[in-house]
Amino acid sequence: MKESIIMKIHYGTALGAVALVAVHILMRLSQKFSDSLQYQNVLANYHFLPYALMLEVILILLSVHGFNGLRVILLELKQGVAYERAINYGSIVAMIVLVAYGSRTILMAGMGLS
Repeated sequence: MKESIIMKIHYGTALGAVALVAVHILMRLSQKFSDSLQYQNVLANYHFLPYALMLEVILILLSVHGFNGLRVILLELKQGVAYERAINYGSIVAMIVLVAYGSRTILMAGMGLS
């Protein structure tokens, strides 16, 4: 994939993440902060499907944005075809692992399998 397209994805994920994290914070401010962190309230968030889906989208956006940023930083440190290929594939694998583990957590909490 062309680097210009990857950077457009990077910018898009940043904008999407800022917007959804702002919604997430505003929803936390709808009640007292200490109340929003109580175990039962946190679990209730995962049982509310629209909110759980929003958390999943935030997880994906931040993972893509973060690992792409790390990939760019690592590619600036050193050049070479094998190095670049390792960094690109390593970033993709790490991103998939993080999203899979986070999705597992969201699903387990939503289904009541703590």
